[in-house]
Amino acid sequence: MHPAFSVIFLTTLIGAGQGLFLALYTGQLYSLANLLPAQSESFYVLGSLLALVLMVGGLIASVFHLGRPERAWRAATQWRTSWLSREVIVLPAAMGLTFLYGLFHYLGWTQPLFVISQTLPVDATLIIGLIGTLVTFLLFLCTAMIYASLRFIKAWYSPLTVANFLFLGTASGFMLAAALSAYWGTNLVAFYGTWAVVATLLGAITRGISLYRNINFSCKMDLRSAIGVHHSQLHQKAQGFMGGSFNTREFFHGKSAGLLLMIRYGFLLSVFVLPVLLILLAYLLESSRLPIAAFVIQYLGLLMERYHFFTEAKHPQNLYYQSMA
Repeated sequence: MHPAFSVIFLTTLIGAGQGLFLALYTGQLYSLANLLPAQSESFYVLGSLLALVLMVGGLIASVFHLGRPERAWRAATQWRTSWLSREVIVLPAAMGLTFLYGLFHYLGWTQPLFVISQTLPVDATLIIGLIGTLVTFLLFLCTAMIYASLRFIKAWYSPLTVANFLFLGTASGFMLAAALSAYWGTNLVAFYGTWAVVATLLGAITRGISLYRNINFSCKMDLRSAIGVHHSQLHQKAQGFMGGSFNTREFFHGKSAGLLLMIRYGFLLSVFVLPVLLILLAYLLESSRLPIAAFVIQYLGLLMERYHFFTEAKHPQNLYYQSMA
């Protein structure tokens, strides 16, 4: 498939925003359990604002993928059958809950509404965060299922696609939380960094399995089955016209195998290896800059990973549209 940069930025930006929101709420839960020191309201406000900016940035990027942006509202009308429509509905809900989570912290509306078992005070931000967490996981599912539900794209049609979107988005969000903690000067760098490494390693496992699966996947369809002519020496000489078309532009990337191999090694290094090493160095050196560098490098690697994700997909129509003349 042809990688659309608008969709690449959409999925990586909202993934990082979702992961950052999960990181903020996880830190709040740990502090309520007295496993972490309580953080200032300003930290949650800044984190929520950054998560919201990332989601809005992804939404803006998606507009450039539309042929008629003024009709974008129609994308939500097929929610009964389309994962894309469900994503269009769930994304604003996640953005709204992230906004409310930050707003309640900003206004200081964190007084306990009730206490569970006389030990756990529950305030409005805890309830909003819980609902936001559920919606965030639902958004991961909707985004991933847009691709994982396509039976004819064998590289995507797998539960590994959902796992990859979940783990890579969570990893980038927690890595950003570690970077934000380092910038803010809080003592949560080790906490967020550790969870970022765990999510990164889980993503490395699932992405590695999907790479191995896709490289060694043998398609049951070929040129003979595509046109119903089972000759032993069948070669396409033309596709019916002399120039390119929508089919050749949108359903094939047109990149060389050497370039794709470079991109594959590039994202494996920058998504899974370098960020983990930088976080470990940050522990040892007590550096406030290395977590920021780890997030930047990992996000750039995620752009390459998502680019490679689209080039992995082999559309069946390319069995016919192979050569122009």
